[in-house]
Amino acid sequence: MNPPDYEYLRKLLKERSGLDLSADKQYLIESRLLPLARKAGLSGITELVQKLQGGSIALITSVVEAMTTNETFFFRDKVPFDHFRDTIMPEILKARASRRSVRIWCAAGSTGQEPYSLAMTLKEMGAALTGWRVEIIATDLSQEVLEKAKAGIYSQFEVQRGLPIQMLMKYFKQTGETWQVNPDLRAMIQHRQLNLLQDFSSLGTFDVIFCRNVLIYFDQETKINIFNRLARQIEPDGFLVLGAAETVVGLTDTFRPIADRRGLYKPNDPRVAAAKPAAVGGAAPPRMAAVAGR
Repeated sequence: MNPPDYEYLRKLLKERSGLDLSADKQYLIESRLLPLARKAGLSGITELVQKLQGGSIALITSVVEAMTTNETFFFRDKVPFDHFRDTIMPEILKARASRRSVRIWCAAGSTGQEPYSLAMTLKEMGAALTGWRVEIIATDLSQEVLEKAKAGIYSQFEVQRGLPIQMLMKYFKQTGETWQVNPDLRAMIQHRQLNLLQDFSSLGTFDVIFCRNVLIYFDQETKINIFNRLARQIEPDGFLVLGAAETVVGLTDTFRPIADRRGLYKPNDPRVAAAKPAAVGGAAPPRMAAVAGR
């Protein structure tokens, strides 16, 4: 790959998805985009770049989806789901007792294992949620992974990664060599295409936001911007859940960590967030529609 092609692809990916590649990731681009180029009948990366520069929206979408990481599995890292069951939901049940509703957003929900893990956790609460309205919104940049999430069909390998056998038997139906999430669980989740770099205020406000293992791919300015906008979409007493390698510390004062609860944060005064600028590094907003996940 020649340097101009690499720089063009770096810039394209950052503008469209927020993915911030260092100068030494040529091997990553080649490994993911060469198969795409060949599938499109192109000779290699240079011809692919030429097509992209020509404005092929479908090819741009394919390139961004090929480069985003969708690694995920059920109950990934376990700790955040323990926090959800033992800390978040007990507080939400008390605080929302009068309205009896809860809204949860899984940003970068990928192929669905995270939102389905949350849905199963809520189902396990049984009578405590009787009469409650529960809304889970799962978003991702990639339409391809969203379609998989909607279908809720997983291989034997996928259901063996993190999913307790009791929950597999209770919430999935086996068909041949695959397992499908039961209809009632699938009905709990709305799947929407969304880019975190774009305005997401239309989603409304949430009691809980899971935004795990996606901000690590962004530069500092983009992280700060997203944190400030997330703060506007979360209830003043809500919860933000980040991945183990992510933190707000040193980046923003819109959230504060909860002591002894790794990855769990509460919003500070929302007026602090309202004073922050909304533009991402002054760059033109990306034209694609949930930054990809995992």
